[in-house]
Amino acid sequence: MEQPIKILIVEDNVIIADDMQSMLEEIGYEIVDNVIVYEQAVDVLKNNHVDLVLIDIILASDKTGIDLGKHIRDTYNIPFIFVTSNSDRATVENAKTVKPDGYLVKPFEQQDLYTSIEIALSNFNYAKKGNAGNSEENDAADGIASNSILKDSIFVKKQHLYYRIQFSDIQFIKADNVYLEVNTVDKKFLVRSPLKDYLEKLPQNKFYRAHKSYIVNVDHIDAINSKDIMINNNLIPISKDFKEFILSSMNS
Repeated sequence: MEQPIKILIVEDNVIIADDMQSMLEEIGYEIVDNVIVYEQAVDVLKNNHVDLVLIDIILASDKTGIDLGKHIRDTYNIPFIFVTSNSDRATVENAKTVKPDGYLVKPFEQQDLYTSIEIALSNFNYAKKGNAGNSEENDAADGIASNSILKDSIFVKKQHLYYRIQFSDIQFIKADNVYLEVNTVDKKFLVRSPLKDYLEKLPQNKFYRAHKSYIVNVDHIDAINSKDIMINNNLIPISKDFKEFILSSMNS
């Protein structure tokens, strides 16, 4: 089932924070909380699932947004964006030390906010893919628990948002020219990606290339014959090798 991106806002100017929340909710993001100091942000992160954090660099506390960025880098595996009025060289250089996933200078429009979030999520997911081979070691090192946004799911873009789709909800994926049609229990999403590349993002013990144009989740196979499998009343062609693999798995 698709879920909106959950965002934490850390901003000590209440008017700006409320404006940001209104912009984000209008687009379709879910605001987990809207806080003004470092300590409140740490508490929210500890007790809630957060997909992305928007952080003002100057906060109403002794610790700054940069301190919070360092805490997120050290403790969680989620992206964060600095949202600040400060764009001087010293501030930017200081911010770079904690490797933010974006840097948005006030004032900004709704489209600026949306674009920064989309790019941050997209880049973060790409980096995660690159580190997939060491994911278990990275999780242990980063202290990741429920805040690992790709632990059991993947982001899929629909209209103006990235939605988090549980791997278990994906039934099959069909290649259609330069796009992929990702079929879940009750929805379809279009993704621009080669089928082979997308397969690498999915759990290898559940998803298999059943045909040159299809990836299937074996947990959703309802029936099989000599040429096809059936998933949720959809007949999907299969290769000879995949048929033999499925039959041998069934008989083992």
